[in-house]
Amino acid sequence: MPRTKIATLNLRIAPAVKQAVRRAAEREHRSVANMVETLIRRHCDAEGIPVREAANAQEDANG
Repeated sequence: MPRTKIATLNLRIAPAVKQAVRRAAEREHRSVANMVETLIRRHCDAEGIPVREAANAQEDANG
């Protein structure tokens, strides 16, 4: 099974927002990183912004 490439995103946010994300992640039994990714995906879905999966993007690039 091929490994999925993961990109790192460093960002600065207000402490209150960080705490809110932690609480949201706990409620959904997710890590903070997974919660942030989920929130971004939800936003992109709502705005009609496509999020191409790494495997699909790699296939498109190869051929």
